Amino acid sequence: MAKVMIIGAGGVSNVVVHKCAQNADVFEEILLASRTKSKCDAIKESVKNTKSKITTAQVNADNTEELVKLINEFKPELVINVALPYQDLTIMDACLETGVHYLDTANYEPPEVPKFEYKWQWAYKEKFEKAGLTAVLGSGFDPGVTGVFCAYAQKHYFDEIDYIDILDANGGDHGYPFATNFNPEINIREITANGRYYKNGEWLETQPLEFKREFTFDQIGEKDMYLLYHEELESLSKNIEGVKQIRFWMTFSQNYINHLTVLQNVGMTSIEPINFEGKMIQPLQFLKAVLPDPASLGPRTKGKTNIGCIIRGRKDGQEKKYYVYNVCDHQEAYSEVGSQAISYTTGVPAMIGAMMILKGLWKKPGVYNVEEFDPDPFMDELNKQGLPWQVDFSPVIPE
Repeated sequence: MAKVMIIGAGGVSNVVVHKCAQNADVFEEILLASRTKSKCDAIKESVKNTKSKITTAQVNADNTEELVKLINEFKPELVINVALPYQDLTIMDACLETGVHYLDTANYEPPEVPKFEYKWQWAYKEKFEKAGLTAVLGSGFDPGVTGVFCAYAQKHYFDEIDYIDILDANGGDHGYPFATNFNPEINIREITANGRYYKNGEWLETQPLEFKREFTFDQIGEKDMYLLYHEELESLSKNIEGVKQIRFWMTFSQNYINHLTVLQNVGMTSIEPINFEGKMIQPLQFLKAVLPDPASLGPRTKGKTNIGCIIRGRKDGQEKKYYVYNVCDHQEAYSEVGSQAISYTTGVPAMIGAMMILKGLWKKPGVYNVEEFDPDPFMDELNKQGLPWQVDFSPVIPE
């Protein structure tokens, strides 16, 4: 049994705390810390019937000294970072200084540069190796489970993988004219950026939402999906040997696209500060403040998510197709942990990744993405922890 420190108090954190508490044989003590202690207290109070000891604290995750002080007081074996991606490096620095393992769900992004890249965190590889510490990057769903899905396919079903298509569909309805299912600032930066995909050793750039395909998702139905850049493309292109092409697709309704287009046209999605009544503000941060809090969507969201990977290649000289995916119900997730499926599908894999480290199954010095570890124990836990996966050996391929 082990002590873990969880940083962040949003919807994903709520799921991580609940799922850790459900596995008290592994997570004996939990310290939940964020900038706003009252949010941590509310999450703690919502957890019922657990043998895990849960405490809370206030910490500014932008401040490495504060983090170091709190880590040294609590002495966890692992820090689970579900704060903002802008804070990844300060938390990694604190883990190095205190000798504690690290795990997150999203890669570092500088506040002033809308780029999702691993280079800043990969640069820590030697430091973590020398310290004898493990850092696991991107243990959410996408990135996260999608990488494990690919590693599992590579291990069990393919001699060579040529093509990977990652498909992320949200068939949920929250009833609002416009809202984002996770942090609006991160979500909108991601969608309004140019798309990119990997092909034959090169990165090909597209205009935002330039390529659309229709796809019929199990238990959701036909949806419009758009080609985006997503950070796991960068690590998978490096870690899935010989892959020729990797693309990422996400579904959006026409209503969502219309609202986003208007907001872009009037400048509300910009990250360039403007002077408003003598104060410099980012339009996107202001927009975030007026949109519904994603954590509030849980009780009103109905429908399901479907996220998975279509993988093509060869086994024993024969062409092979393999589609592995998970379907998650928003209302079932909310009933279990008080968060909707978007948070659930990120929080459960964060807990499982932490479990892999604490059990010694994914423990090796350095900085790693999830697909660099043995996928089998993680895949087993997905079925046990609320995210069962399914397989289709004759999927339709997005062209």
